Amino acid sequence: MSIYNKIVTAIDDCNLDDYLDLLHDDYVFVRHQSNQEISKSEWTPIVTGMFNAMKEGKLNFRNNRCLYENDDILVIHNIGNFPDNTKEAIMAVHTKLNDKIMKTESGVTRLD
Repeated sequence: MSIYNKIVTAIDDCNLDDYLDLLHDDYVFVRHQSNQEISKSEWTPIVTGMFNAMKEGKLNFRNNRCLYENDDILVIHNIGNFPDNTKEAIMAVHTKLNDKIMKTESGVTRLD
């Protein structure tokens, strides 16, 4: 199964452990707002909160599309509906290493 399918399944099932298992031990998330790099240990509490919000129906990602995936990269586009009633189009680029996600960079466009 592709990493894309595993990500979508983890999100659809609200399965945090399956999502975290997709991340390399040296994983880095790059914040699109500040270009700040966040380690896996720093990202885990943030994404835990996101998964909790999804379980509560306060956050969802829809219209998931895989734009491209090979052994080195995965590019995903979706729409995020957030607890503050904002909506964003999200482009996420995941760099892959040994069937794990090594780095994620995203860009968003707010949808009003």
